[in-house]
Amino acid sequence: MCGIYGGIALRAGTKLDASLLNRMGKITAHRGPDDEGIFTSNQMAIGMRRLSIIDLEGGHQPLFNENKRIAVVCNGEIYNFQILRQQLIKLGHHFSTHSDSEVIVHLYEQYGEDFLQHLNGMYALALWDADKETLIIARDRLGIKPVYYHLNDNVLLFSTEAKALFQFQGLTPKLDKVAAGLYVQLGYVPAPHSIFEGVRKLPVASYIRASKDHFSITEYWRPDYKQRTYSASQWKKEIREQLEESVSSQMVSDVPVGAFLSGGIDSSLVVGLMAKHTQKPVKTYAIGFDTEGPARLYNELPYAKQVSNLFGTEHHEIIVKPDIIHLLPKLLWHMDEPIADTAFITTYLVSEFAKRDVTVILSGVGGDELFGGYRRYQGEYYNQFYQKIPSWLRKNAILPLARLLPSDRHSKWLNYSRLAKSFMLTAEMPVEQRYKSYIEITDKELRDRLLNYEMDWEANDVVLNAFQGCSDVSELHQLFEVDRLTQLPDDLLMLTDKMTMATSLECRVPLLDHELVELACSMPPELKISGGELKYILKECLSDLLPPEILYRKKRGFGAPMGAWIKKELLPLLESVLSPDAIKARGVFNSDVVQILIKEHLDRKSDHTDILIGLFNFEIWSRLMLDQVTPETLEADLKQLIQ
Repeated sequence: MCGIYGGIALRAGTKLDASLLNRMGKITAHRGPDDEGIFTSNQMAIGMRRLSIIDLEGGHQPLFNENKRIAVVCNGEIYNFQILRQQLIKLGHHFSTHSDSEVIVHLYEQYGEDFLQHLNGMYALALWDADKETLIIARDRLGIKPVYYHLNDNVLLFSTEAKALFQFQGLTPKLDKVAAGLYVQLGYVPAPHSIFEGVRKLPVASYIRASKDHFSITEYWRPDYKQRTYSASQWKKEIREQLEESVSSQMVSDVPVGAFLSGGIDSSLVVGLMAKHTQKPVKTYAIGFDTEGPARLYNELPYAKQVSNLFGTEHHEIIVKPDIIHLLPKLLWHMDEPIADTAFITTYLVSEFAKRDVTVILSGVGGDELFGGYRRYQGEYYNQFYQKIPSWLRKNAILPLARLLPSDRHSKWLNYSRLAKSFMLTAEMPVEQRYKSYIEITDKELRDRLLNYEMDWEANDVVLNAFQGCSDVSELHQLFEVDRLTQLPDDLLMLTDKMTMATSLECRVPLLDHELVELACSMPPELKISGGELKYILKECLSDLLPPEILYRKKRGFGAPMGAWIKKELLPLLESVLSPDAIKARGVFNSDVVQILIKEHLDRKSDHTDILIGLFNFEIWSRLMLDQVTPETLEADLKQLIQ
């Protein structure tokens, strides 16, 4: 694991030298504190910061082929490198290290740009072909590792973190207004956009090919949703075998390995399968909150402890309180972009905790997308029955009643009310609009009032564009495909990468092994949700591994109880950061609308948790990145406002 960076000059006179790469490396040093390497050649320069995982002594990058004409830097892990290495040796290739990344240069020698088809892993990589004077920059199939880039007439720059790009003279952080609009719509910035003007994100499963007279982006992989004709028992066997293979292959490491454990299905199955493939107790790490008040709804420590006892893990727990909010400046600096998903806070805290013992951590991220674990998927299932109610009854009785229902996710019964309200208010919409209502943190009417500028939502509808590319598959698989292209890489995987790497911890996600993804995509959707039961087939194939109280317990998120905290402990902080004067000075949002949102949230008239946290984080991010206030200065300011 590491951070990579570099670029290629597209015109004579543009210089990419070692001093630029040194600056890019310094600002991303947290990604790879163990080693640094750079390579420059005429108009091209690539570099990396390395976190040593495999071949600790010999894995220095860049890595080269036999005649030094092909060079590569890679952030990530290639899980099938041992098989590939043996195949390439038989084809006459000679290796100089035991590093997993060295297979990349030899695969490129052998297969050209098709080399990516042979890789099983998570990676952001840059490969220089000196003979063709071509730079290839690639992102893995699921987008586990990020790639940012800047392109103008003179130069192409790239990095795993956006902040490194601003080490190039003349490139400064400026707000991209379209991206800001998408942020208040979704709570994150979807690729290919980034929050910075002039900076883009490389989409998943894609690579850039760049030379002096050429720039292109090519998608090299997309899952096939053609259904396989297996019996239910065959499906259980295939899924279980692939799960076992995915987990065991991602345990390979020359440094200590552990696992995040929430006590949910996904993290529990990862821990259970890890325990089968090691002689030593698995090191597990869990995070919890106060057991009093609304925060108790987020506390999963009893479930994590139960799973730990079941598999005899070496278990570690951390309890967090509202005062951890002072860490936000540091965390948002590491994130590069604002985010409304509070899981970035908990992910950082449990990563920092785990880093004391391990260098590699396994996570259950991806299981909900693969096997149908989200309530929005369940909503699609129940909608087919809801539509059988006479339309006059739905329109004249149910819908007016739904509009009156209160909502508060931090109260058990009001959360049920919130979910029912959302379901009934969106049931008549087309699947695309219904999905958007599930995942958007604001509706169009609110966004238009909130933004201080005009936004062409139709021209920038990332979600609808994703739907248009998969209209020939079942509705449930359409939802997964849209998730695969948007929320999964640009929210969940982005925060997982940035927050674990902020602590120099490598996070692996075995449930997103692309072979497991391909298997799940070929599965009939009725096996994922059956009789309203989420993750039906996954639970069936794990019945001998996990007890019913874990398999069938209520799903909870991995975030922090910010919505409850901003009503009490963090209210002074919220009101200060989002004060009318602060909002007016920023000039992006309507201050009157922001104050209305705060009041409605406090009065429980509406649950505005997501957008309020989104606005709060946006302002903190703006002070860091746009105003260039240091994280340390902002942290001191926030501490004074926390009760």
